Amino acid sequence: MSDDVGSRLGALGAATIFGAISVLIATDIVMDTHEGAQLSHLVVEAAILLTALIGFGVMIWRTRRLRRALRQARADASHWRDQNRTLVKGLGAAIHQQFSAWGLSDAEAEVGLLLLKGLSLQHIADLRKTSERTVREQARAIYRKGDLAGRNELSAYFLEDLLPDLEP
Repeated sequence: MSDDVGSRLGALGAATIFGAISVLIATDIVMDTHEGAQLSHLVVEAAILLTALIGFGVMIWRTRRLRRALRQARADASHWRDQNRTLVKGLGAAIHQQFSAWGLSDAEAEVGLLLLKGLSLQHIADLRKTSERTVREQARAIYRKGDLAGRNELSAYFLEDLLPDLEP
């Protein structure tokens, strides 16, 4: 989503610049016309104005398209969440139950959930206001207590049975 926001802001910024350039060029053309500028000069400036207006239009169109795509993605995510709320709740309960069976502390269980969500160790440390080293040690404790080799096995432990079998 952050890429969408960045693209949207970039498109809006570009549209603003193209719009400002268009206004400045149009003003210059009007002033040049009153001062009796040559036709060739006015044609060149008109071509530049047309190019800036096309850029402005493209950026506005792109911004609208990104907004529609973002609204659709949010609606799809909300629909998926609503449809699968019971399943996700059950999975969450099963994960917590397994973490308890492994004897994870509350902090380790929180780190475990964040690892399952795919966050980096540094991001987890930032969220939990702790050091990356602490998070790394907590992750090692999770893997040790769960008899797992690492993050991939942690994810596979909970997701393997949820995914359909591959048919050869």
